[in-house]
Amino acid sequence: QVQLVESGGGLAQAGGSLRLSCAASGSRFGIGAMGWFRQAPGKQRDLVASETTDGSTNYADSVKGRFTISRDYAKNTVYLQMNSLKPEDTAVYYCNARVYNGFGAALDAWGQGTLVTISS
Repeated sequence: QVQLVESGGGLAQAGGSLRLSCAASGSRFGIGAMGWFRQAPGKQRDLVASETTDGSTNYADSVKGRFTISRDYAKNTVYLQMNSLKPEDTAVYYCNARVYNGFGAALDAWGQGTLVTISS
């Protein structure tokens, strides 16, 4: 069973930076796209950024130009570099991975979430 372990959340001031990491382990049949979602209090969980295995990236409009997603395939790790942080970036950030199950299908795996709090 795939496990996703996140790290790097915490408190930062507006205009500052944080870097999130998510390490995947336990995959038997490979991992496809990986990404980050976030959920603010009282709101739904939304995509922040994702990267497919061919290197294509996708970002939410609200983070374009400020956040950068990257992957280290040797370490099975995905990163989210967050710059120019704003109070509205405050949320629990969840790592996501599309994990192949050996039958050609990909299922979602989720990390436990890491809290990011941005003070003004």
